[in-house]
Amino acid sequence: MASAHLEALSSRHRVIDGEIASEMRRPAPDSARISRLKREKLRLKDEIARQG
Repeated sequence: MASAHLEALSSRHRVIDGEIASEMRRPAPDSARISRLKREKLRLKDEIARQG
């Protein structure tokens, strides 16, 4: 069960990473969205570290 949760967290972390990269490639990136995504990515990273 914990392994499935950890994989879900890791998967979401990768998705957010892709969303950040995609947003940064736009002609006019939304800096507020990038900041929100980075905060969420950091929160997930911390949770992954606690689980692992």
